[in-house]
Amino acid sequence: MTVSRLRHIPGIGVDIIGDAADALADPDVLRMENLDTDLRPPPAALIATRAAIDDDAANSYLPFQGHSGLREAAAAHVGRIAGRTYDPGAECVSVAGGLNGVLNTLLATVEPGQEVVLTDPAYAGLVNRIRLAGGVPRFVPAEPDGDAGWGVDPDRLAAAVGPATAAVLMMSPSMPTGLLLDHRHWSALAPACERHGAWLIYDAAMERIRFDGSVPDHPAAHEGLAGKVITVGSASKELRMIGWRVGWVVGPADIMADIRLVGLTNVVCQVGLAQRAVAAALTAPDAGADIAAATAEWRRRAETVVRQLAGYPVVRPHGGWSLLLDTTPLGTTPAELSERLLRLGKVAATPMHGWGPSGDHYLRFVFANEPAHRLADLRDRFEAAC
Repeated sequence: MTVSRLRHIPGIGVDIIGDAADALADPDVLRMENLDTDLRPPPAALIATRAAIDDDAANSYLPFQGHSGLREAAAAHVGRIAGRTYDPGAECVSVAGGLNGVLNTLLATVEPGQEVVLTDPAYAGLVNRIRLAGGVPRFVPAEPDGDAGWGVDPDRLAAAVGPATAAVLMMSPSMPTGLLLDHRHWSALAPACERHGAWLIYDAAMERIRFDGSVPDHPAAHEGLAGKVITVGSASKELRMIGWRVGWVVGPADIMADIRLVGLTNVVCQVGLAQRAVAAALTAPDAGADIAAATAEWRRRAETVVRQLAGYPVVRPHGGWSLLLDTTPLGTTPAELSERLLRLGKVAATPMHGWGPSGDHYLRFVFANEPAHRLADLRDRFEAAC
């Protein structure tokens, strides 16, 4: 590496497996390596996108912080879930996708050498952005329990917050595990964040994709955290608007001024053609039913994978788009199993090197992009590879 900031950033692995699967040009390959979905975006978003092509105002850098309609919709959306009121002018900014929002927020809150607490395993893209911002990841292990899913001890999470902590970066459901966090975790984190002056950065990209039917438990709904929570949202997952590249950041006005400044210095602005479409999706009368229907379909697919791989060391997800398989009991590595699955079983899946300390044990399978009928022979494909 020519610069030190890249020395501990290995990549995410998804691109390598995706390129290998693309090169096969075989429609029989199950595409389970990347966070895509074949479920269409909300109809209101498609109508608004087509209309934007003929709207000259959509073909502009301005306004740099995002169209007012989008910021109003995003601030109201976060406010409804958090049970709070946010000023769309001072407490919300639009960004070019959720991960752009995460990086902008880290650059505005983390000094070089400070720690950022997150659960393990964690998406490599989050880990890499912490390092790119000069931060040091501080991992708290999530515990796998097969059919019961993942859990993390609230007290252990809070104990990881200390004098060197700049922020706690949490996602629920977490990607890639499907781990859910709730009031127990927020209640434990509140005094720790207050004591050490740490921000809680909440990645809300999948917060409503919950397979138990429960509503999101937003950390800003807890009085002890309300003034310390920065919410980063995205249209890519719940709204299935991956190609639109629009997200939002909502939080206290003082830190939002810094995050807005980072955005002007970094990506500058969002996709003009996409912003009104995202606002339309967030405010559509049937928005809740739309996400519930999509979540029900993703749950069917997740259950299909769990059934197909019964007897294999798979951990059930509580939400999200992906689940993990521990390759250690199989006597192989994630990279070796990934290679065999693609070559012999026509399944593309991502080994998780760099996805936290435990990532080297796991192979990730995305179930959101394959219909259940295509997943129905997954066991046969596994047996062909194993």
